Amino acid sequence: MSLSSSRIAFRQQSVIPGFGLTMGLTLTWLGLIVLLPLSALFIKTSELSFERFIAIVTAARTLHALQVSFGLALAAALVNVVFGAIVVWVLVRYEFPFKKGVDALIDIPFALPTAVAGIALTALYAENGWVGSLLAPLGIQVSFTPLGILVALIFIGLPFVVRTVQPVLADLDQELEEAAASLGATRTQTLIKVVLPSIWPALLTGFALAFARAVGEYGSVIFIAGNLPGVSEIAPLLIVIRLEEFRYADATAIATVMLLASFALLLVINRLQRWAELRGSRHG
Repeated sequence: MSLSSSRIAFRQQSVIPGFGLTMGLTLTWLGLIVLLPLSALFIKTSELSFERFIAIVTAARTLHALQVSFGLALAAALVNVVFGAIVVWVLVRYEFPFKKGVDALIDIPFALPTAVAGIALTALYAENGWVGSLLAPLGIQVSFTPLGILVALIFIGLPFVVRTVQPVLADLDQELEEAAASLGATRTQTLIKVVLPSIWPALLTGFALAFARAVGEYGSVIFIAGNLPGVSEIAPLLIVIRLEEFRYADATAIATVMLLASFALLLVINRLQRWAELRGSRHG
């Protein structure tokens, strides 16, 4: 009787029909698509001696490429968090002509091939481009500089923030803001005390997604970056260069550093997100 009861209890907890089969397929697919390539990367890197590995990843060119990739990805994600939140606020809280068209434009970086985006941005921000010609007299050069990389990373990362925060803000009950206003809170106090705590976990998620996409971005960057070693060379491009030179060990070493650094940063961001959710639930 107890064995039968335990079986019934297990079946009640299993929401998906065929749990064992679907879980097995899930783990198999995850292993083939994610774990197997990552394992191959670490296995290839393990062929290097520790001294050789350190020499590769601490080379001046490698360090600068990693600094450009991670530094500009972080800056682009921060910019997207600020301006993405403003875009979300406008799309959710206001009605205006062609709103659906503006909302659809947000998804263009998702659908547009990255190479096309890179060529378009390069033509736009070149010294003879529409925007570049206006910035050139001010001494501001975008194309073929790290600033151009930042522009490209902001372009491809904005939709991740907007689409992550938008449904959360849309579901936020505006009666909470009205109650805060009725209690004497100013608009700024309502924004800081009511709105931001509610959307903060979503903002962190959007930031993490935008950052992760920007770190590994290649197609839209190589056209506008100029790819000058020690100036505007990104780590993914350096990996491709090492592969073309048949220096596979160097390429896998750089890739391993990028992978470990990305995992560490995403772990920190996920912990912050969890902390924000717990803090919001306590205050709620």
